[in-house]
Amino acid sequence: MGIHELRPAPGSRRKPKRMGQGTGSGTGRTAGKGTKGQKARSGGGVRPGFEGGQMPLTRRVPKRGFSNARFKKTFQLVNVGRLGDHFEDSGEVGIPEMLMAGLIGDAKRPVKILGDGEVTRALTVKANAFSAQAVAKIEAAGGKTEVI
Repeated sequence: MGIHELRPAPGSRRKPKRMGQGTGSGTGRTAGKGTKGQKARSGGGVRPGFEGGQMPLTRRVPKRGFSNARFKKTFQLVNVGRLGDHFEDSGEVGIPEMLMAGLIGDAKRPVKILGDGEVTRALTVKANAFSAQAVAKIEAAGGKTEVI
C-alpha cells in the first residue's frame, strides 16, 4: 500500500452542513439560528466572558499574589558529549562556535553546559552556566571552563 492509496475510514468524513440553502434543506429560513434575538443578527452575539451585565467571573474572583514567571531565565542546554563530537582537540568553544555547529539555535539566549555524555578532548568551553558534573568532566579531559 502506498501513501497515495490511503483513504479515510468510511463514514469518518462528513460534508459540512450548508446553512440557509432553502426551506427544504432543513437549515433554511433562519439558518439554524432560531427566531430573532441578538444571536440571530449579523455580527450578533456577546464577547467572551460577558455574563449579561452580571459581574463577570474574572472580576468577581479576588486577585492575589505575584509571579516571577516573566523574569525567568531560560537556558539553551548543551551536553558535554555533544561538544566532543563537534569540536577539535584543544579548541576554544564559545557561543558563536556552538551556533555554527548547530548545537544552539539563538546567540542571544544564555547557554548552559550539562554533564550528560563523555568528553575526551581538551576543550576550552565558554558559556553562561555550567553544571558541576560538566565542569568535572571537562577538566578531567584536560580542558577549561569559563563563565561569560
